[in-house]
Amino acid sequence: MTYAYDVEEADFDQRVVARSHQTPVLVDIGADWCGPCLVLGPVLDRLVKEYAGRFLLAKVDADENMRIAGRHGVRGFPTVIVYSRGEEIDRFHSAQTEGFLRRFIDSVIERHNAADAAGELVAQPA
Repeated sequence: MTYAYDVEEADFDQRVVARSHQTPVLVDIGADWCGPCLVLGPVLDRLVKEYAGRFLLAKVDADENMRIAGRHGVRGFPTVIVYSRGEEIDRFHSAQTEGFLRRFIDSVIERHNAADAAGELVAQPA
């Protein structure tokens, strides 16, 4: 299974927002000419494979999809935005260390799973 994929404006809602109801989706908004993007991208690619489906990585080429960047108020690249349960729950800017990324991703997964557990508790009859 592919855990990392390219996203465009036309399929953003389906491939990011809708999929985030099952699995957290990190949206990496960057550009080929952006130095920090070239540093961050390979680390995210490696981590998404290592985490094997515990989160998904949607890659957005900002030059080709300026409306996505505008819709999210992106002011610089790279910007990583997290969707869970159909909503943005967190973000960070610029290249980060692998340690930061692991803590960030673990936190995202934990919050997503906590929402699952809370939903299950509400759904069960008293």
